[in-house]
Amino acid sequence: MIPAQFNAKEVEQKWYDYWMKNDYFTSKPDHRTPYTIVIPPPNVTGVLHMGHMLNNTIQDVLIRRARLKGFNACWVPGTDHASIATEAKVVAKLKEEGINKNDLTREEFLKHAWEWTDKYGGTILEQLKQLGCSCDWSRTKFTMDDDMSASVIHSFVDLYNKGLIYRGYRMVNWDPEAKTTLSDEEVIFEERQGKLYFIKYKIEGSEDFLTVATTRPETIFGDTAICINPNDERFSHLKGKKAIVPICGRVIPIIEDEYVDVEFGTGCLKVTPAHDTNDKVLGDKHNLEIIDIFNEDASLNSFGLHYQGKDRFIVREEISKELETIGALAKTETHLNKVGTSERTKAVIEPRLSDQWFLSMEELVKPAIKAVLESDEIKLYPSRFNNTYAHWLNNIRDWNISRQLWWGQQIPAYYFGDGKEDFVVAENIEKAVELAKVRTGNAQLQASDLKQDADALDTWFSSWLWPMAVFGGVLNPQSEDFKYYYPTNDLVTGPDILFFWVARMIIAGYEYAGEKPFSNVYLTGLVRDKQGRKMSKSLGNSPEPLGLIEKFGADGVRVGLLLSASAGNDILFDEELCNQGKGFSNKIWNAFKLIKGWEVADIAQPESSKVAIEWYEAKLQQTLAEIEDNFDKYRLSDALMAIYKLVWDDFCSWFLEMIKPGYQQPIDRATFEKAIEMLENNLKLLHPFMPFLTEEIWQHITERTPEQALIVSEWPKAKAFDAKLIADFDFATEVISGIRTIRKDKNIPFKDAMELKVVNNEKASTYFDSVIQKLGNVTTLEYVSDKVDGALSYRVKSNEYFIPITGNIDVEAEIAKLTEELNYTKGFLRSVQGKLSNEKFVTGAPEQVIANERKKEADALAKIATLEQSLASLK
Repeated sequence: MIPAQFNAKEVEQKWYDYWMKNDYFTSKPDHRTPYTIVIPPPNVTGVLHMGHMLNNTIQDVLIRRARLKGFNACWVPGTDHASIATEAKVVAKLKEEGINKNDLTREEFLKHAWEWTDKYGGTILEQLKQLGCSCDWSRTKFTMDDDMSASVIHSFVDLYNKGLIYRGYRMVNWDPEAKTTLSDEEVIFEERQGKLYFIKYKIEGSEDFLTVATTRPETIFGDTAICINPNDERFSHLKGKKAIVPICGRVIPIIEDEYVDVEFGTGCLKVTPAHDTNDKVLGDKHNLEIIDIFNEDASLNSFGLHYQGKDRFIVREEISKELETIGALAKTETHLNKVGTSERTKAVIEPRLSDQWFLSMEELVKPAIKAVLESDEIKLYPSRFNNTYAHWLNNIRDWNISRQLWWGQQIPAYYFGDGKEDFVVAENIEKAVELAKVRTGNAQLQASDLKQDADALDTWFSSWLWPMAVFGGVLNPQSEDFKYYYPTNDLVTGPDILFFWVARMIIAGYEYAGEKPFSNVYLTGLVRDKQGRKMSKSLGNSPEPLGLIEKFGADGVRVGLLLSASAGNDILFDEELCNQGKGFSNKIWNAFKLIKGWEVADIAQPESSKVAIEWYEAKLQQTLAEIEDNFDKYRLSDALMAIYKLVWDDFCSWFLEMIKPGYQQPIDRATFEKAIEMLENNLKLLHPFMPFLTEEIWQHITERTPEQALIVSEWPKAKAFDAKLIADFDFATEVISGIRTIRKDKNIPFKDAMELKVVNNEKASTYFDSVIQKLGNVTTLEYVSDKVDGALSYRVKSNEYFIPITGNIDVEAEIAKLTEELNYTKGFLRSVQGKLSNEKFVTGAPEQVIANERKKEADALAKIATLEQSLASLK
């Protein structure tokens, strides 16, 4: 029995279980051409949000279509260990339990981290199943799996041995909340309203002073010089003198450097080499002392004197009051400046000098620049992101790849002495011992004499190997999987990680495999609410994805998201879109039920049905060509809309009406079988977008074996089609609409048959006359040479159509109605022509406005001619 209504909840679990049971998602190398996608691995402890819903729906559409097109489709799922985010969650959990991370050994902490990951990890992958994602779950990867970690360590050792990884004492971006360094790309700059503090520094040995403007008064404890521009005559009397830092009383030199902007602030610059990148450059140039005043949590250390242990922002407020009290604060001004914040924790970044590991990018980046911007080996969709890509890669800096974290791959550097250079890099402790023996000349050296670097590698240094590592390609480039599936085909991700992840995967691909990691990158937009705001928990404007699936069904949500998801453009999400998707599901279900409800008999096929089938086959082929073109251009929204219109308008509204048998009459077998064939073709086109509904209908049509399931059926084959046939039908629909309008306006029921006489000035095709007769309930359709008196009429282009009046129409009332409409239209025409005869309006109005007015004039003239003709035929 076919259920009266489509029950998404029942159907979704049933068919997902069926697909899993029959291993349709699993892929193994074989004779077919592979089609491969690797999932952008979400955080292992993450949960499904609207961005994931969009991104993974798009991937599922691509993978299901590839499967239908006969490719060996392989979609590799997985999760990322997300070192900063996950470690922060574990630290917070331990804190709730009264445990301080610093009181634990690394091994003890990692045990807690793995427990957390095992408990909360992978939830998002289970949620993706509810969306219908057809990933090869047997290939699920985690960036901390043993083989994945081994790939990362292998990569580090290889790059170090090539001279591309080095250890450097540099000014880095320090996240005081996560207590780790960040790469430049993980720092988000925000404009914030702050203050500019004008601080007085006494000149040593005099009562004079100079004034320095700063946004960070708390850093005066790290000042080691005042700098003036040698060409600034205002301060020539200070050359060679020294200044005294307020509060701490330290005497510092007044140095000269043209770096100082004489126009900014007071023209004097306080130099704090430990806490500002530019000051560090000045400090190195002038051999200044470096004083680090911060602890790792950005509280002040002992150099902060009586402020020791206090947070930097609290000190900023308190020190300004102290400076004012001692007369060292000249004034404050409001000041707008850019503040660097951590992408992950949102904490304000602190520049800090630190020993870190860096990857030299200058040479590595060159093939990645060429692949996207020169050779077109890799295409970005939309292509406007090429400019963003070019800006980042042409201005790339060395990558800080070390993090002061425990959760992640530990850097494989082993120290055998106290010096900064007393280390070896190796894939494991055994190899490290052998290398250290050679370096030291000490054959008695043991593993216990070595100490591994405590830092972990940046998460992105793990995930940049993703497309290779998931197939074992880093450790074994000759593996069957790697040679078969790599390079992958399409990558679907957000533009926010175009540099973090996409560009770096491209760099790694060329470095390790000598070729691109993928051919196409589809960049999705952000999902925003209907007011254009970014969705967030704090705004309360982000719907719960699983709640949407519960309410509208997975297919409804998928359609709702994709109808407005053009590549790279933000999506203004409205739940009504999902409701529209649900409505579309119901429309298709009802159309299927209608067909299956017809009684089938071995009777002759009506001409109208034969014509309808020819037209719909052509229309389907035309739409298939449009869909293929949209897929080629990664315009998935347009592809879905083309199918939507084909099914809703052409199939449901026209085709089924054209072939529908009369009331309580059977349908002929030939037409019925063709209707089923057309329905099945529609289901194939719809399946990538609406997998559950389509499989449910497919399996209801007839009994199928697992080998005959829709998910592994065959995408419709493209064939030549008659475009004139489609154009002729479009003309015929206007003729039918004219008949329907007259019936509606004159209250003539459909059961009352009509005659139709045509003056065929257009030389229009008569091929669809049988359809016009059926859908208009026209008994006779006759072509005549002259107008027909005493008839209702209308026009389609230059063709004239006449319906002789029957006793059902009150002629006098009809004349009165048409006369009123004619007078109104003539009045409207006069007002439009008045505008167009006004020279000031014509010369001053935009071209489009003039064009609109001219169209109104033409439409009004055509309507007047039709109305006058109708009146003439009635009188």
